[in-house]
Formats: sequence, structure tokens, C-alpha cells
Amino acid sequence: MSRHALISGASIAGPALAHQLNARGWRTTVVERAPRLRDEGQNIDVRGAGREVLRRMDLEDAALAAGTGEVGLRFVDDDGGAVAEFPAGEGDTAGGTAEMEILRGELSRLVYERTQDATDYRFGEQIAALTDHGDGVTARLAGGEEIDADLVVVAEGTRSRTRELVLPDAEVTELGLQVAYLTIPRTDDDDRWWRWHSAPGSRSTSLRPDNRGTTRAMLAFLSDVRGLGELDRDAQITVLRRTYADVGWQAPRVLAALEDASLYFDAVAQIRLPRWSTGRVAVLGDAAWATGPFGTGTTLALVGAYILAGELGEGDVTTALARYEERMRPFAAQAQDVKPAALRAMNPRSGAGLAVQRKVLGLAGSLSSVFGGLVEKLAGPPAEGIELPDYHSAA
Repeated sequence: MSRHALISGASIAGPALAHQLNARGWRTTVVERAPRLRDEGQNIDVRGAGREVLRRMDLEDAALAAGTGEVGLRFVDDDGGAVAEFPAGEGDTAGGTAEMEILRGELSRLVYERTQDATDYRFGEQIAALTDHGDGVTARLAGGEEIDADLVVVAEGTRSRTRELVLPDAEVTELGLQVAYLTIPRTDDDDRWWRWHSAPGSRSTSLRPDNRGTTRAMLAFLSDVRGLGELDRDAQITVLRRTYADVGWQAPRVLAALEDASLYFDAVAQIRLPRWSTGRVAVLGDAAWATGPFGTGTTLALVGAYILAGELGEGDVTTALARYEERMRPFAAQAQDVKPAALRAMNPRSGAGLAVQRKVLGLAGSLSSVFGGLVEKLAGPPAEGIELPDYHSAA
């Protein structure tokens, strides 16, 4: 009889794990609190080892075809003029724009469509309680149903509720970076560049292209105030309006769209846990190791799913969970090594600091590799900072 895995979370890590486990003969069930597959989300990139995982899943070409079409990162001044440009490379692993730029919802959809025939998806449902019997786990869902599984994996976000049922000792570290994401109507002036404008007070406004005829906007600022992400929508809009009241370039356009646009406000945080599993229950993705602001989350989610499934295909559950953590923890720890200097450099507080930033960017503008190397050195590990094992039954 095939082994059964119950997975909580249907974003990217959960369906990717289901895909890999299905290929190894496991039966999989995915529960997701949202009532449907979430097609929202901003741009994400997939680089290095994460892209190799997609290649081994036979999804690389589909992900490239579903990309946003972003051609590079352009820093702009108050009038929208280019301060510096860093074009996307081919197969690059550093710099602002990767070759594979895709909306989170698009990548989630691709993996879901690849798994929907073999995986039992339960939308509008979540795990309410877990009982580990030693040789299996019984999950009670919020709707009252009980599901027996050989393994339960919590593949949710940074502030996972299900993780608290089994690993309540997560250390949540907010980095002071507050980010608001929204989708706004596209205008004739929007092009295929990711445009980034910085203002004194550690405030930035970004506009990025998508492949749906709209524009993805981001307002990001540093603040010592904690708990902003827990405010209700009206309060968050008030915070954003006051914070950006005197910011120029496209900030007024983004503020004007706040009332009608779907808004996601996030206080960027990292998660650290003393262990990633207990008994037959494990955590995966941001629920295990949320890394913060520098775009490694998708790559780590894909790599973690690949390694966890590979180890489960090689041995018993408890041994596999230990091996999974042994292989992944050093990679995640590197990604969490966020230098405060990187946050300050990308979000200068004073007008003088902003002038220095623009001068440095301008000098580096013709040397994209210099910029990419700087970001990599300040922000985190290279995307190929882990060697993928060749599991015998790899998908």
C-alpha cells in the first residue's frame, strides 16, 4: 500500500512536494485555507538550484513561457530619468532581474496543474489538530473530517498557524522593512523595466511589468515601528498615505489606486526554529526558514521540496526528515544572513545618502556583474549554493 502525505499549503512549496512525492509512489492530499488556488502575488524569480529543480520537474520551459517579460532593473530619479540600468542576463544568478521572472500565482498554477490529477486538493480547509501515533498521524480538519497520513508537512507562510500546533517555539525576527504590494492599471508610460525610485526617509516606490496587462506596484520603507502588518486595511492605507505624502515620481499614482486595488502589506521577517520536524510532522518553505527581503524564498522552497521528497524516497520517514534538515539547514542559514548594510544601502535615510546611492549606481550601471556581485555579497548566498543530490527515483 502506498504511503500517504498530508500537506498544508497550496502556494509553491506544497504542490512542488506533492509533485515529487507522487513521482515516488506516494499518495498526496493538500489542504489550503483559501477557497481557491491563489493567482495573486507579485514578481518572483527562480535562480540556480531552484531553476534546476524546475528543469528536473520538466517545468522550466513552461515557467519561462509564463514569465513577466521584465527586461531588467532601472533606478530612476524624481523625474523618472534613468540613474542606472541593469539588464537581465541569460541564466543569471545575481542582479535585480533574473532570466526567469514570473508571478507567484503563475508558478503556483503551473505546479498545481501538473499535480491536480494525482493529488487530492481540499480548498477552503485547514488543519485544526494533529495527533502523532508514532507510526502515523491523524489530522482533524476545521470542517471536522479526520485524515490519517504517514507524514504531515506544513508548507505555509512566515506566520503559519498550523506550525504553531507542533512547533510553537518559532523565533520571528522582523527586519524593519515594511512592504505594500498592489496591482494597478497599466498606462502607456509603463514599459518592460522594473523601475525603482528612492526617496529620503528610507522610502522607495517600484513598478514592475506583468504578463496580464497590469502593473505590479510596491511601496517599501524602513521603520522601527512593529505590528504594522497586523493593522486592518483602512489603517494600513492611512499609514501608507502619511508615509508617502511628500514622495514624488509615481507614488501619487500608487496612493490613488489604494482604495480599489487588492493590498498585501507585509512586515518582512525571518523565521528560525531549533528543529524542522517532530515525530512525523515537518515544516517546509517559509514556515521553516523565511529568509527575508532578497528573493531567495522561491528557490529555497523548490529545493527544499525536492530534497525532502528525495530523502523520503530513500528511507523511512524519521530518517528522511533528519537527512532533509541536515542538507537544507546550511543553505537556509546562508540565505538568512541578511546584512543590515544591504537594507540601508538600498533604502537610504538622508538626502545625502540618496545622492551617494545614485552616484554609486550610476558608476556601476554599465557593469551589471559588479552590481549583482555586490548584492550577492551583501544580501545572501548564491542561488547555486547547494548541490542537488541525484536521487534514484527523482521526478
